[in-house]
Amino acid sequence: MHARIQQGTETALKAKVAFLSRPETYGLPAGMVSCRETHMSFVFLAGARVYKLKKPVRFPYLDFSTFAKREAACRAELRLNRRLAPDIYLGVEPLVAHDDGFAISGAGQPTDWLVVMTRLDERFMLDRMIAENRLTSGMLDRLCATLARFYRRAAPVALPFAVHMADWRRSLADNRRILLDARFRLPAGLVRRIDRAQRQFLDTHGQTIATRLRRRRIVDGHGDLRPEHIWLDDRVRIIDCLEFNARLRAGDPLDEMAFLSLECARLGAPWAGAYLERRMQRLLHEAVPESLIAFYRCHRATLRARLAIAHLLEDHPRTPEKWPAQAQAYLRLAAADARRLEHSPQTWEPVLRKRMR
Repeated sequence: MHARIQQGTETALKAKVAFLSRPETYGLPAGMVSCRETHMSFVFLAGARVYKLKKPVRFPYLDFSTFAKREAACRAELRLNRRLAPDIYLGVEPLVAHDDGFAISGAGQPTDWLVVMTRLDERFMLDRMIAENRLTSGMLDRLCATLARFYRRAAPVALPFAVHMADWRRSLADNRRILLDARFRLPAGLVRRIDRAQRQFLDTHGQTIATRLRRRRIVDGHGDLRPEHIWLDDRVRIIDCLEFNARLRAGDPLDEMAFLSLECARLGAPWAGAYLERRMQRLLHEAVPESLIAFYRCHRATLRARLAIAHLLEDHPRTPEKWPAQAQAYLRLAAADARRLEHSPQTWEPVLRKRMR
């Protein structure tokens, strides 16, 4: 679950991060550059621009371990994120090495790659609006209209049903394995109950998922539709899709909306999540039983619990005190939907108004 950066590569990475952290690199005055580290990147906020440097890491679900793979990932990030934020993703620039050190673009030997973006005003992030109680249904209407257009245009993903179901069962098994690791001291009984409800849903209603696959409801989507990736100012902009793994982006739009609904509920705005689910079903001409949405939410919450606690498997986890509490919060949300699944009908047929155009 964790990746080790080789010593020589780590030394080079530290030098690159130090260079990109200096205001003079961008011709800015002191105090105008800040660096944020994520699981797989360093992000440098430099005046009106953002520069993203990918870490040379490899995980089971991504590989940034070589120069060529990082370049390919940067170019994929640019292309895919322009679908929902075309004016924000400006380009890919080489980080070049020369006798005096590094430079962004210009003469010299490329040694890494940077995604360059326009910096967005954080006052308009969806999670910030929720925290400050500034979110309105009108803002959500604009968001839903943008997402509906995106999903109508998104390319359907052709997957054999057996492969699609194997992906679902593998995800459930991975969740179960990590969350039941005794080192994390998570409530094993609760984890098993949540897992049992999800597996029973797949056993009983697998044909419903097959129907959605057959009717081209599985598309190349965003993959990580969270409030911190959504801006609602004069235009709706959505950033940071999962550029590094097409299989993780392949999903049901209603699954992505269930994920966003889950995150709104976690942040204290369950009304917003419920509104988004209802509105998107109308815009996409879908009418599905609540059990399917509950399964999607339940799985997403369990997955987020697993990803949170798995940070503790890294050699030097950042903010280690944060992850157990976050995993517990997600498990409580998953448990609520697991109870809904336990009381759902054992058989039902999905209702579909018309094909998504």
